[in-house]
Amino acid sequence: MAHLLSLLCLCLVGKVLGQDMSLEEYIAQMQACPKGCRCPANFPRAVYCDNKGLKSIPNIPPHTWYLYLQNNLIEVLSADALRNATKLRWLNLNHNKIDTKGVQEGALSAMSHLAHLYMDANLLSSVPSPLPTSLEHLRLSRNRISSIPSRVFIGLDKLNLLDLQGNKLMDDDVTEMSLKGLTNLVQINLAKNQLSSMPIGLPPTTTQLFLDGNNIEKIPAGYFKDLPNMAFLRLNHNKLGSSGVPKNVFNVSSILDLQLSHNLLTEVPFIPSGLEQLHLDHNNIKTVSGANICPVAAEAMDDSNNDSVPRLRYLRLDGNTIKPPIPRDVILCFRLLRSIVI
Repeated sequence: MAHLLSLLCLCLVGKVLGQDMSLEEYIAQMQACPKGCRCPANFPRAVYCDNKGLKSIPNIPPHTWYLYLQNNLIEVLSADALRNATKLRWLNLNHNKIDTKGVQEGALSAMSHLAHLYMDANLLSSVPSPLPTSLEHLRLSRNRISSIPSRVFIGLDKLNLLDLQGNKLMDDDVTEMSLKGLTNLVQINLAKNQLSSMPIGLPPTTTQLFLDGNNIEKIPAGYFKDLPNMAFLRLNHNKLGSSGVPKNVFNVSSILDLQLSHNLLTEVPFIPSGLEQLHLDHNNIKTVSGANICPVAAEAMDDSNNDSVPRLRYLRLDGNTIKPPIPRDVILCFRLLRSIVI
């Protein structure tokens, strides 16, 4: 029996040390687990307090890295409740009732290791401030955000994902000044806001831009010249007509996926040779011609070398008034196409 207990202790110590946690820290962590919450023995850095009907944040054990508080009734993000949780890396507060006044001063900025902050589906009217400079992902979708405080992102050099989908942001709220500091941003989601023009001031590192479900009518010529890394662009469910899309506006070698579904286009826009996926369904396009949309001259294409031909592999044209079949010159141009929906 003694031998068996020794083996169990060794297994426990091994698991704990595998998570960079001493046995003393492990015991303290388990003993401080909040009532009604779950603190898995095999994942001691995590505390699960989700779906508990909580109205306030309980005291959190000091060695917690991952804290799950989603789907509760929490109204206040209290600095006092998180005073011990200075090592947090991941904080999920989705689906609570926290408004901007409920985010107490210093409650977030004190967490100097926090990398992921999720506050989707709360009652925020503004981006919380100040934020910890360690943040990498900030998700604030489906709130009531109508303002981004000036300089709120200054110092957030590690932030690479910003999700502001489903808020009340207008053109004057998304400016170069309000986005200043996002020097390493990769993805920004501004879908389902109240934008009527393309956002200005995006950092040149931006790779994924989601603008679905706004009221955008035009794209300025040369808009993407300062966004050399742009690869995924979604503008579905806007009010873009062909007159609002300059001929060469998408002539950017980095763009791989372009989505323009559910707009007011009457013509197929210019297709850059490096584009791989194009969504043009549910517009007002009546015809498609290879002579007008092929980005590479026929004589420049080498049948023995695929590097010389356009990269388009997926094309959606359904929901328009185009009648099949697809013209032969389109197929000859985009010979790498694997799927056409019409």
